[in-house]
Amino acid sequence: MNVDEFGLPIIPDAVNVSQRKREAIIDAAKVEFLKEGYTAASVDAIASRAGVSKPTIYKHFGNKERLFLAVIGGILPQTYAHLEPCKSKIAQADDLRTALIGLMTEWAEILLRPDIMALRRLVIGEIDRFPQLGNAWYRISDKMNNEQLVEAFEILDERGQISVPDPVLAVRQLVAATIGVPQLLRTFDPRAEIDLKRTITSGVDLFLARYRAT
Repeated sequence: MNVDEFGLPIIPDAVNVSQRKREAIIDAAKVEFLKEGYTAASVDAIASRAGVSKPTIYKHFGNKERLFLAVIGGILPQTYAHLEPCKSKIAQADDLRTALIGLMTEWAEILLRPDIMALRRLVIGEIDRFPQLGNAWYRISDKMNNEQLVEAFEILDERGQISVPDPVLAVRQLVAATIGVPQLLRTFDPRAEIDLKRTITSGVDLFLARYRAT
């Protein structure tokens, strides 16, 4: 089975299956897997919801496992694709504090969406069965978001605006101080009250207190 750089299956276009049907299968499977989990999700239910036959699903994806990996593994990149690249935004910011607060708030608002939190819980619940999903979650997040911020911090460090001996660690600390706690709370308590503005602002100030150049 061919896989991508994140270890997720590459699903080739199936013969005689239209793109419209493919999208319908993906959408239906996403709803079913998030609602029922992997074990309880039914291919019959997915087929019914998508308006296709079971043989069509198997012809297009091979089996339930490959469908699950393809669907769940595709959600995060699609989600992050809506974020603007942050490297130049942070590296060229007139006010670094304001720029970091804006960026981390934008990230948090996406990651705390109910559908993304449901996906996070599903991946956690299935990580023993599908360890590649947990690995993909981390690597996709790191590649699409953290790497750009690391590069921005390297630029700012070279200019003497901040002092970050270990940019990778600095980015992880910033994420943990701003998004980490709200994400953890909502993972286990979807109705948890969170003062996101206060949390993000405090986390950025903590970060800058540690890393702002003197």
